[in-house]
Amino acid sequence: MLIGVISDTHDNVAAVDRAVEIFEDADVDAVIHCGDVIAPPVVPHFEGLEVHAVLGNNDGELDGLESAFRALGNGSELHGRFADLEFDGTRFAVLHSEDTDDVEARARSGEYDYVCYGHHHVAEERDVEGTTVLNPGAHFPDVPEEQHSVALVDTASDEVEFHDVAV
Repeated sequence: MLIGVISDTHDNVAAVDRAVEIFEDADVDAVIHCGDVIAPPVVPHFEGLEVHAVLGNNDGELDGLESAFRALGNGSELHGRFADLEFDGTRFAVLHSEDTDDVEARARSGEYDYVCYGHHHVAEERDVEGTTVLNPGAHFPDVPEEQHSVALVDTASDEVEFHDVAV
């Protein structure tokens, strides 16, 4: 399976539209959003995709966000502050993670193949005791362009590929 990973979209509709193009061109099976969507009007831009999102520290209008993710259909869901997901036998921990100690603890737990997080606005892929820790980048306006990225995770090959989303 091919999983798209995005975070910290911060209502940046142009970046979401570009990310969706990347995900559709790659024919992803599902998308993981690591928080800070911000408000419900950006969610319909993911139409046609199965999106699993967690809440970030800046997400507001909770009822509206939950409703918007349900309206996407395709199994899309807003999971709260943490999601434990499995795709094709590959386990993902998903959190926004203002506290990087939580990321490290989940990675060291041995329970997950991937720990995906956001908040820090810096793209990263690294190994922690056999678990891949992944931050796909961010789309907040003040973030440097080189950090405006998304990631694709191939669960069959266990490979991660970053894609530039600068618009």
